[in-house]
Amino acid sequence: MDIQPDPAPVPIQTEDEAPNQAPDVAPAAQGSSDEDTIMKDPVNIALPSSDPDAPGASENVNEEASPNPDNKEGLTKEEDQADTIPADATETVYLNNLNERVKIPVLKQTLKNLLKNFGPVLDVVAHRSVRMRGQAFVAFPEREMAAKAVKEVKGFPLYGKPIEISFARTPADVIVKRKTPDEYEAFKEDRLVKKKRSRRENPLRKKAFAQKEAARLAESALAAGGAVPASSATAPSVNSNRRIVQMPDEYQPPNKILFVQNLPENAGKDALEVLFKQYANLVEVRTIPGRSNIAFVEYTDSASSGVAKDALHNYKFDGEHKIKVTFAKQ
Repeated sequence: MDIQPDPAPVPIQTEDEAPNQAPDVAPAAQGSSDEDTIMKDPVNIALPSSDPDAPGASENVNEEASPNPDNKEGLTKEEDQADTIPADATETVYLNNLNERVKIPVLKQTLKNLLKNFGPVLDVVAHRSVRMRGQAFVAFPEREMAAKAVKEVKGFPLYGKPIEISFARTPADVIVKRKTPDEYEAFKEDRLVKKKRSRRENPLRKKAFAQKEAARLAESALAAGGAVPASSATAPSVNSNRRIVQMPDEYQPPNKILFVQNLPENAGKDALEVLFKQYANLVEVRTIPGRSNIAFVEYTDSASSGVAKDALHNYKFDGEHKIKVTFAKQ
């Protein structure tokens, strides 16, 4: 087949540092489960014979076209330069955009059948986890074999999806064991450290953790009658909504402090004191700067707060808004 020039270089990946977002999952056919596959058996992909008289030379081995690693006809100067192996290239290649509906054992064997055209395949690594599905790593004995696979297999259609392929950032375990067996344990430990660091430094994970921590601190401060931390008061509205969901509901055990929700914007502290003073033993009403829709009301004991709760739960504060009154979380 004609060899096309390589597209722009694809960023190098590592077996444990796959992209943060997994590829979109192909929709499964109605009535099928996630474990269903498109193919029942691995595809045995063989290179077409160069002899036109050979049996089956004019027939396709499979419905999918096979790459030809040895076809050098029509190479331009730019294409020839593309054969240069990067200095940081490894014997391991990283493949993604693979069909996720194919069972892992079938996918691994099919990739082995495809890539053995470029040299002996030492190992194929693939997983069904959310972070790793649709991806695989394949190890060759030599960098030249990996380079040939990267050049020829890019864009090759497999199970209806074009393969994306590049050099892996680090060698596969089998390569390290083969070349420097004494260094394998240190290599594995270093890889795990980098994996944990990569997850910790993920911006999305950092943001989610910061929001969760701000919600926890704010709830603790409010329940204790203290001020809301500045970082919590300025937290995004999405985080604020999440705090409300996590706060006490009607199933909380009795508490002398009540948690009031769904207040209208015009419900100030004075108006709330007038409302809750109707019930004996009121201590104070605590409102929250920037959060006019919620408040905490404290009584001297849980019996007194229980009377107020039962009387004012679902009370229409301004004739429209039904307020929700529950025991605060202890």
